[in-house]
Amino acid sequence: MDRRAALRADRRAAALARRDSRRSREARPDVAARIAATSHAQTALMAPTELLAEQHARSLAALFANGGPTHALLTSSVTGDRRREILAGLADGSIDVAIGTHALVEERVAFKGLGLAIVDEQHRFGVRQRATFREKGTGTDPHLLLTTATPIPQTLNQTIYRDLDISKIDELPVGRKDITTHLRTPEQIGKVWDGIRLAVERGQQAFIVTPRIDPAEDGGDDVPSAIETEQELRKGELRGLRLALMHGRMPARERDSVMRRFAEREVDVLVATTVVEVGIDIPNATVMVVLGAERFGLAQLHQLRGRIGRGSERAYCVLVSEASDSERLAAMTATKEKNGREVPLDGFDLAQRDLAIRGAGEFLGVRQSGVPELRIVDLADVDPTLITETAEEADRIMGVDPALARAEHAELSRSVDQLWRRYALA
Repeated sequence: MDRRAALRADRRAAALARRDSRRSREARPDVAARIAATSHAQTALMAPTELLAEQHARSLAALFANGGPTHALLTSSVTGDRRREILAGLADGSIDVAIGTHALVEERVAFKGLGLAIVDEQHRFGVRQRATFREKGTGTDPHLLLTTATPIPQTLNQTIYRDLDISKIDELPVGRKDITTHLRTPEQIGKVWDGIRLAVERGQQAFIVTPRIDPAEDGGDDVPSAIETEQELRKGELRGLRLALMHGRMPARERDSVMRRFAEREVDVLVATTVVEVGIDIPNATVMVVLGAERFGLAQLHQLRGRIGRGSERAYCVLVSEASDSERLAAMTATKEKNGREVPLDGFDLAQRDLAIRGAGEFLGVRQSGVPELRIVDLADVDPTLITETAEEADRIMGVDPALARAEHAELSRSVDQLWRRYALA
């Protein structure tokens, strides 16, 4: 079904807009929100961070500059009279579009007629958060639009089972180049720092990401930490450059302040943990160094890589690790042929690899990975053509006999009933 038609239809639609990590972020959710508003339905757009929610709010403000749906930003920073005003506007329907963070799924938030729920960077939210967000409608079952650069394995499993329709955005904006990814050992780190210094001398910026905030208390391991790395680089290899530190224990407003300084080019090198995995666009950032890369998941690595290369300059991602045999790191440096040239694997390719490595997650459950509750086949090994043919046959059956009441579907009906009872859904 066409996306416009789906959003205006009575039947609830659930869709996954799968873009690669450097593809256009704003266009799809914001346009979808406008379509929903023209159908006299409210929209809620949830982002994982305040900075990202603010970016969406600015995009919507530009889209609606010449009049149109009313909109408001709701985050934990919005308090007092303004918060009460927004909650009242959502409840009485005078606010058409709400943009925010997890604050949108708090118990006190209610919508008069929620028609569309959008979850940006959906892999950052748990299953229950997404479900609660969708249930915010009053007497309605809203359309659900998930956007992500790397679907988690469970999401990929759901697409196989036809619970989600996929819209794939796989073209880079004009002028952007593919990111070059290198795998380096700790012994080669000196050349990595030289590369960062060279990039800064050219007027560019860099990220350095570590797997932990503090060094081990007993000094018993050599896992890189953000605090120690920033201190050592400030006094050593990157002395003279403008460094800043950012991690999850810092207050949200302090993190936002650091990111804004980085965006305004007041900082050359940002040393951080995975709090930078999702954030605002920094077109001038061309280098991403991930220390202890073997300690990150594939989705995290892909998202981190996607923080760079958003401008016209060539960008480089350097994964520093001693684990040269890691399947995840091999996937990050792998390429495929596209239009006669070798290009990096995109988010959907990496999700398929992740499915094979981690498992599809408990079918219809809340686990995000692990061995699925299936006894016949490993979905990661199934020929995609067979999946498509099976799904088409399922669609055909549901089109002519949605209740599975015909005699020829009796066995299928019993099997479905047993499966649903097993998961306490019937």
